[in-house]
Amino acid sequence: MALRRTFLGAILLALAVPAAAAAARTPWATVNVCDTASNPDTIGIRGSMPGAVAPASELFMRFQVQYQRSDGSWRLLSTGGDSGFIDVGRAKTRASRQAGHSFRLSPPQPGSVYTLRGFVTYEWRAKDGSVVRRARKRTTGGHRSTAGADPEGFSAAECVITA
Repeated sequence: MALRRTFLGAILLALAVPAAAAAARTPWATVNVCDTASNPDTIGIRGSMPGAVAPASELFMRFQVQYQRSDGSWRLLSTGGDSGFIDVGRAKTRASRQAGHSFRLSPPQPGSVYTLRGFVTYEWRAKDGSVVRRARKRTTGGHRSTAGADPEGFSAAECVITA
């Protein structure tokens, strides 16, 4: 019986390790700041992307804010909600790189509510600037590595700002 448990434990561990490694190679995005006392009317978006997908790839992220319309659909903010592409470094290994950007918005009118989320575009570029790979993710919650989060450790899919 003990041999069976050990064997089963080894199988589960073997399955978990590739799953964890695959997760580290998957881009993610999260809201890590949402209208706090020290960051009023602000949404902070953080992203993580795996390193090199081609030799000496240059890594870029673009952070954008989306708002939810009254019909439930999502749209990009027309002004002030786009970081443009930010160079987050050169990757020589598959190790993940993280970056973030915060957007301070005009306060909502009394009685109004802004429901926001982030949208991140990831690009891996070759030395000549050509895009080798592109991915896009909207924000999700539950991410552990959220440097710059307010409050510490905060990770959410959306941000609600009220007047």
